[in-house]
Amino acid sequence: MKKTVLVFGLIAGLIVTAMMLYSANMVYKTDHFKGSEILGYTTMLVAFSFLFVGIKNYRDKYNQGVISFGKAFKVGFFIALIASTMYVGVWLIEYYLFMPDFLERYSTCVIRDAQESGATPAQINEKRESMASYAKMYQTPVGVILLTYMEILPIGTVVALLCALFLKRKKKPEVQVA
Repeated sequence: MKKTVLVFGLIAGLIVTAMMLYSANMVYKTDHFKGSEILGYTTMLVAFSFLFVGIKNYRDKYNQGVISFGKAFKVGFFIALIASTMYVGVWLIEYYLFMPDFLERYSTCVIRDAQESGATPAQINEKRESMASYAKMYQTPVGVILLTYMEILPIGTVVALLCALFLKRKKKPEVQVA
């Protein structure tokens, strides 16, 4: 199981971190966040498709075509955890070394977008308060780590659950002899 989890976790992690690096740099240079969130979450789903491949690979190659829901979820979750950890680690490096004012820029864009979309003063104030709470969490590396994990790991967990449901198999499929 360790080899499967490591290989597919690294593949998923490389995909998600490469797109995060590209997307964050493009957004950082243009100050336009519209569309980047959709691209980011779509990339996460593409990367997490390797949970399916990894679970199926483990079931078919190492477990004689049989896997319980719990074992399938465990394999998928650990793949997601490796990919998410890579994502968090790369974000920490990118944030602290190259984009230390990212949250301020992001907050400005969120508030500007709310104003341009015709949000009421109460809604804009709510956005300001929300961004202020994120800024408070971003004051420590632990806060940055927790918020970044909250961005990606729940998606990986849901994908692991779905893959486990779809790929579980209680007994080896019988082969039809002609």
